[in-house]
Amino acid sequence: MLRRCYVSRIFNDNAGVMDAPEQESADTPRMAMSISREADSTLLIRLAGKWSVAYGLASIDEIQREIDSGSGIRRIAFDTGNLTAWDSSLLACLTRLIRYCNRSNIEIHKEGLPGGVTRLLDLALAVPEKKDARRDAARTSFFSMVGENAINFIQSAGEMLSFIGEASLTFLRLVRGKARFRRSDLMLLIEESGADALPIVSLISVLVGLILAFVGAVQLKLFGAQIYVANLVGLGMAREMGAMMTAIIMAGRTGAAYAARLGTMQVNEEIDALRTLGISPMELLVLPRMLALVLMMPLLTIYADLMGILGGAIIGVATLDISVVEYFQATRSAVTVMDFTTGLIKGGVFGVLVALSGCLRGMQCGRSASAVGDATTSAVVTAIVSIIVADSILTVIYDILGV
Repeated sequence: MLRRCYVSRIFNDNAGVMDAPEQESADTPRMAMSISREADSTLLIRLAGKWSVAYGLASIDEIQREIDSGSGIRRIAFDTGNLTAWDSSLLACLTRLIRYCNRSNIEIHKEGLPGGVTRLLDLALAVPEKKDARRDAARTSFFSMVGENAINFIQSAGEMLSFIGEASLTFLRLVRGKARFRRSDLMLLIEESGADALPIVSLISVLVGLILAFVGAVQLKLFGAQIYVANLVGLGMAREMGAMMTAIIMAGRTGAAYAARLGTMQVNEEIDALRTLGISPMELLVLPRMLALVLMMPLLTIYADLMGILGGAIIGVATLDISVVEYFQATRSAVTVMDFTTGLIKGGVFGVLVALSGCLRGMQCGRSASAVGDATTSAVVTAIVSIIVADSILTVIYDILGV
């Protein structure tokens, strides 16, 4: 689609490029348009002067009124003998006129237009505009918006359940040894979601440990119980914060990357090509990504726990006059293997949720560049909400089981 584009030069088919209108004299003839009715049901449009966006965009309201007046106009012709120069303003005006005439079944004779204008119009009108290429800016009522969001929520829930079912069936095919995917892709994805994520996980985990230790120290100092900062940081990181912070990091880093990649493949119709070739996108694209995150998330969780404990030790040793040996002995006595196990279970569940969210939104992506951004944003939001909900459910289950 030909969009409105502002340029700083005016193009002339005969004289080449002319100076910008800002540099012209005050008596420079500006764009002019007049219409006249011919005898053979033809509406002749005369274009004159220099057409530039600096003078504004011409309106076709007069032409529309003439066509809608019931005067029996069947065709439109152009006379551009007095047209001296033009830019995108002329193209935008003619594009609107041609689209309107096509809806009214009126013929357009382009013979009177300059050759450059004709070629650009043919190029602009060759491919129709995609339906989801831009958003409708019209405002809707509150109840209409609520109803639309409710319908979208129901549709999204159905699509999510369908995607989870397909992913489960694909995993069963993997267990039976019938899933087809490239092992080299799996190794690359494991590296991207594992080793490449260590720097950011290290930084965030150490800072979280520092924050937990500092907040705990402020209160525990009042009772002379600074040593219990080690218990607070160790249990907090092992049971909750290690797994949750790692999952949120991976949702923003890896889950968004999955959605963007799959969304771009959807826009480029690569996923449709895979289906045409008889290759399952769930097996080739989704399954390796799920496996990579499920395998790496528990390991990253353990690493985050250790980095958080190290961050707490920095505060304990530096500000609370606790020796390194005392701090780590207190941590070892307070944190058990079961505490780490509960965190590992959460990490594995969070990994599945992050992978599902990223791949789901990527596969649901539309066919435009803006849809890729929407899919990426939706993937991160879906993953974080799922992580919080799953963490709450698992915490309640642990409390019921007495773990």
